Amino acid sequence: MKKKSLGINALLNGLRSALNLIFPLITFPYVSRILSVDGMGIYNFSNTYVNYFTLIAGLGVATYAVREGAKYRDSKEKISTFASQVFTINIISTIVAYVLLLLSLIIFKNLHNYVSCILIFGLQLFFTTIGTEWLYTIYEEYEYITVRSIIFKISSIALLFLLVKTPNDYLWYAGITVFAGVGSNILNYFHAKSFCNIKLVKETKWKWHLKPILIIFASSVAITLYVSSDTTILGLLKNDYAVGIYGVAVKIYSIVSSLIGGLLVVTIPRLAMLIGKRRIKEYTHVLQEVINSLSILGLPAAIGLVMLSKEVILIIAGKKYLDGILSLQIITWSLIFSNYSTIFNQCVLIPVKREAKALRNTVITGVVNVGLNFIFIPLWSYNGTALSTVIAEFMVMFLNGWSARDYVGPILKSRRTFKSIIDSVIGCIGIIVVCMLLKFGISSLILRTVLSVVLSVVMYGAILVFLKNEVAMEYLDKIMGRIKEG
Repeated sequence: MKKKSLGINALLNGLRSALNLIFPLITFPYVSRILSVDGMGIYNFSNTYVNYFTLIAGLGVATYAVREGAKYRDSKEKISTFASQVFTINIISTIVAYVLLLLSLIIFKNLHNYVSCILIFGLQLFFTTIGTEWLYTIYEEYEYITVRSIIFKISSIALLFLLVKTPNDYLWYAGITVFAGVGSNILNYFHAKSFCNIKLVKETKWKWHLKPILIIFASSVAITLYVSSDTTILGLLKNDYAVGIYGVAVKIYSIVSSLIGGLLVVTIPRLAMLIGKRRIKEYTHVLQEVINSLSILGLPAAIGLVMLSKEVILIIAGKKYLDGILSLQIITWSLIFSNYSTIFNQCVLIPVKREAKALRNTVITGVVNVGLNFIFIPLWSYNGTALSTVIAEFMVMFLNGWSARDYVGPILKSRRTFKSIIDSVIGCIGIIVVCMLLKFGISSLILRTVLSVVLSVVMYGAILVFLKNEVAMEYLDKIMGRIKEG
């Protein structure tokens, strides 16, 4: 199999992740003005409700499939057998999810007003399963996934303006949302034939696959519950205004986090393949590169977002959400902790089959996070929710790092990693200076924000090159090489 560039894959996956989050930010200002308040309420509730059944349908198969399937990707026969077994298990879990969803609609009478919208969102379960996106992750086919995603997102925006025109068009909006997210997945199923022969099989070896799948599923449930608990508890203890303010801060934070997370996700199949084939030296080298790259990306992203928090909120959400500035500045520090935690979990614990420890760490953190929310929210409202999130992310990072210390310990203690962190801190001083000077010197909101981002990137990069940071010098060499080739 042709070796894919981790750098290009990181860029493509970061773009796709950001696009998935930016799409609602583009469409929301339009639909919130067109649709009635009740229509938006039905849409939001139905979407959230179906997400729980999507979790059941997924069953943790995707994470497990990437980990185990990566070591078979050089053999079409082996990957075909494995993929067919996992796909069959996923189909069964999807059927179970549909049965539970339909039973809930029959049993709970207060859901009757939402039935049509819930059934539309319910299509996501089927399309997500047949999409077998985990297969594309195994083969690092991020170009195909990204291009496909961009085409469907653009088409969906066009459909939105054509079909959503009255206050009662929330069902059209729900259908367009599904089309944008998973509508292309039926193409995935047929395109997957180019990698392997995937089909339903009688012999699934479910006893072999089910235990690790269920452990990963339990971890996914725990993550979902502790991530969702912030907003739920905030809504219970405060009001819709507090939830709205916090929601905007989280959306902005999530976009930046996804851009950085794109680097991490694309390395998972490569690391899983290397550890599966016991190529420990190569595995350690790739892991070192990922950690060092994150060391020079996480802190400047956090500093930049803190410095531009007011400008970003004004551009994305408007003056009504300015109360969320401090919440955004607080939760932004989770960028550093959450991405390191993801490295320790997805790049070490899952590939080396320590998913039970990952589950334990997530459950402990979830319990602590819920407790902190009940303490902080009455004191500081949405700012308290943001603070509890930062503490929880730091805690799960520490626990996952401790569980993976035999792999990540030597890397974190190495001179190269230490230098990358110091270089990043010095570079961030340049970002702070640039942003502060532009705040005083330019009154135009858009111009100030654009210049702050561009000049901060230039300043930060220049400082890293001046300090001869290894990661920065490698990127510079690649850029110069492509310029010469062009």
